[in-house]
Amino acid sequence: MRAQPLLAVDDVQRAGEWYRKVLNARSGHGGQDYEQLIVDGHMILQLHRLDEGHHHGTIGDPSLARGNGVAIWFETTDFDGTVARVRKAAADVVTDVHVNPNAGHREIWLRDLDGYLVVFAEPA
Repeated sequence: MRAQPLLAVDDVQRAGEWYRKVLNARSGHGGQDYEQLIVDGHMILQLHRLDEGHHHGTIGDPSLARGNGVAIWFETTDFDGTVARVRKAAADVVTDVHVNPNAGHREIWLRDLDGYLVVFAEPA
């Protein structure tokens, strides 16, 4: 089993471009309503337009804050490269690079374009 998180976003193409830069990913689908982000041949994230229902209904309530209580967490073996891409993308950094005292690894916490909390951590 493998997780494939799906985020409801306002602008799939804009969010997709941002995530491709930060994740060093490629597009696996593309379009205005839905996108898949591919890294090393694996889909690691899906983006879906918030107000598009398709066959399943809308993903979220547009009147509520995105991702309240959720952190999209990525482990990366290229932590320094990831941090460089985060800085180049002018991401909204919430907690800059630090060592998590519990896990003993470096992390950086930021917000994506839709306000989701995104964490990048090196392996424990």
